Amino acid sequence: MRLSEFQAMSFDCYGTLIDWEAGLIGVLGPWARAAGVDLDDEALLVAYSRHEAEAEASYPGEPYPEILARSMRALGTELGAPVGPDDAQRLADSVPDWPAFADSAAALAALAREVKLIILSNVDRASFAASNRRLGVQFSAVITAQDVGSYKPSPRNFDVLLAEAARLGIGDGKLLHVAQSLFHDHVPARQAGLPTAWINRRTGRPGWGATPAPPGPVLPDWEFPSMAALAEAVAADGA
Repeated sequence: MRLSEFQAMSFDCYGTLIDWEAGLIGVLGPWARAAGVDLDDEALLVAYSRHEAEAEASYPGEPYPEILARSMRALGTELGAPVGPDDAQRLADSVPDWPAFADSAAALAALAREVKLIILSNVDRASFAASNRRLGVQFSAVITAQDVGSYKPSPRNFDVLLAEAARLGIGDGKLLHVAQSLFHDHVPARQAGLPTAWINRRTGRPGWGATPAPPGPVLPDWEFPSMAALAEAVAADGA
């Protein structure tokens, strides 16, 4: 399909639209330095990523702030560094402070003139509402982990997404899933039969950062280095 033929696009939020690595390291970095942890920011994100994925899989019903706190405590145990209640709470409360990528709001505004926009995010409703104020766009639907009772990459989240797309009158094959994480989004989205566009926010940087590596090969239908590049491609395709 051509990009201009889609009726709707669903988006991961954190890592794709909101800079979650900057948000995480804004809390984890000062804590690690104060605790004497000898890891740079990249290594700290990689270490953290394992614990968040494990927490989301093991505690699917917990709201995301509790997942953040749980993951930080587990990271501290791994690194032999103390995590006090205030440290964990600081990370749990930090999502509203996480910055949007510079191109997210304008790209979403441009795309909203062409297609319906849907959020499918590993977050709670209150945290997303705070982030949405940074994005400045009205979504046709917002689906959070809190709504589903599980976290991506669970296939349940994509079952709910497909059901919501049908409710909105989006035709079969007319929904494009857009995300940064191959692990959380592209692998399960492709298994659900969805075409995908990879917003590779780590273009030019090795490794996976705060996102675990995908469990196996996955080939998105499109790859872009930014949301701006996606919006430009949609506009060019429809011209």
